[in-house]
Amino acid sequence: MPKLFFSYCHVDEPLRDQLEIQLAMLKRQGVIETWHDRRIGAGQEIDASIDEHINSDEIILLLVSPDFIASNYCYDIEIKRSMERHDAKEAIVIPVILRPCDWHHAPFGKILGTPRDGKPVTLWPDRDEAFLQVAKEVRKAAERWVSSHPANPSEPRSAVAPASMFGTPSITSQLPRTLAVPSPRSSNLRVAKSFTQRDKDRFQVETFEYIARYFENSLRELQDRNEGYEGVFRQIDANRFSSTIYRDGNDVARATVYTGSTVGAGVYYSQGNDYSTSSFNEALTVQADEQSLYLTTYGMSFQSRSGHKLTQEGAAETFWAMLIAPLQSRR
Repeated sequence: MPKLFFSYCHVDEPLRDQLEIQLAMLKRQGVIETWHDRRIGAGQEIDASIDEHINSDEIILLLVSPDFIASNYCYDIEIKRSMERHDAKEAIVIPVILRPCDWHHAPFGKILGTPRDGKPVTLWPDRDEAFLQVAKEVRKAAERWVSSHPANPSEPRSAVAPASMFGTPSITSQLPRTLAVPSPRSSNLRVAKSFTQRDKDRFQVETFEYIARYFENSLRELQDRNEGYEGVFRQIDANRFSSTIYRDGNDVARATVYTGSTVGAGVYYSQGNDYSTSSFNEALTVQADEQSLYLTTYGMSFQSRSGHKLTQEGAAETFWAMLIAPLQSRR
């Protein structure tokens, strides 16, 4: 089966972990075998171990982010060697765009990236959907590799002699030098991460600020694309902003978004220009699992998705859908 090598920056390790979870079915089916540098054992040489895999594994995932491109080791060594093998058709290189960055001008910029349209994983409303697209591309790459590199029947398929020849399996005394016999180990090596209240509070503030930018940019784009419409964004204070959409001078949609409410922690959406901090039509709360922070809604609105783990973009789009809904219904 093809072996898959993760080339990534350690800052992106939580995202790499989430991707590897999505690849679990491929590993269970024997479609691929994965490796990354966290599997280097004590006493092993780090550079030598990485070199071994980047020079032999058939599929190489470049987990692309600003930190990945800024890393001299990733850029000058791993990317360079990966592209050499890709151009020589010794391996299949797949750029996986994790976070927004100027990757099109990199040496791998000529290769079609994933997820779809090269949209960074962190900008997808549902990261599971983004990583599922990556997993599907990996499956296709593995199938292409197997079909173009059929097994040579003259080469030994296993280091174990057939039981019919010797009664019981035994290790062949002469192994090809290129055949590695890995020590058995589990691939279930993730450990739970913990998040402090400070982490959650910071994430909540960052989410509110992200939603504010999202609304301001969306209102501007709305009026640019639709004649007769005007979008007005107003930052009331550090914890509140309002959005108003006019059509031919008449207001057709209004909303206020705020955080730091007296009703509890979260980010709140209130229909209309209600500047109080006690009423709302929908709310976001910060949650955490064993790997990351995410957002959930109360599920009070038709447009919201209760129980779903939302990214900041997913949360912003949920609120925006509530604001623009009156403009999208037939009258």
